[in-house]
Amino acid sequence: MIWAGRVTVDGEICRSIDRRLEPSAHGIALDGVSLCYRKYLYIMMNKPEGAISASNDSHVQTVIDLLPPSLRRKGLFPVGRLDKDTTGLLIITDDGAFAHSVTSPGKKVFKTYRATLDGALTGADIQYLSEGAVIDGGERCLPAQVAVLDAENHIYEIKIREGKFHQIKRMAQSVGRRVIALERTAVGALTLDAGLRRGEARELTERERELPLIN
Repeated sequence: MIWAGRVTVDGEICRSIDRRLEPSAHGIALDGVSLCYRKYLYIMMNKPEGAISASNDSHVQTVIDLLPPSLRRKGLFPVGRLDKDTTGLLIITDDGAFAHSVTSPGKKVFKTYRATLDGALTGADIQYLSEGAVIDGGERCLPAQVAVLDAENHIYEIKIREGKFHQIKRMAQSVGRRVIALERTAVGALTLDAGLRRGEARELTERERELPLIN
């Protein structure tokens, strides 16, 4: 392609295959279409129910399988995990340092969920969860933030700063309630794009990448 004159650098044809360039400092195009080099990809997905938060699985559909061809490349993995039946915001990247900064327990990044329960939480229930629930097995959770979104339909916003196995489901069980539906709506200050349908994904914008994920 280079020898054929199909590649241009800053608008001029480049036929030198050993020319070294800084991708972020030069305009490189193929057949007139600009090429955008990215060292890392940062992707937002609206995870659907049924897909697992894994890079590959020979038996079950993964979130990586759902990515469109334009967003696929080697090394991508989900940042943290959502249960198979949990929907909503999932970040996918190939930047290990970034993923660690989000998922490391010491960072205590808030994850926000919209939880539909099988009944109402009492004021005492909300207080208990807000002070740090003790879930089955005797594990104590960090204090959560709980707000009522729709009292009639038992929908609550729950913010947690850790990611224990089935944590919100187990927190609900600790006050005698069961989670019917669970959707993650935010990670730190990054919120799920309301325009993304279940299973759809897009790159994070530059503004979104600069949002404070670390609280």
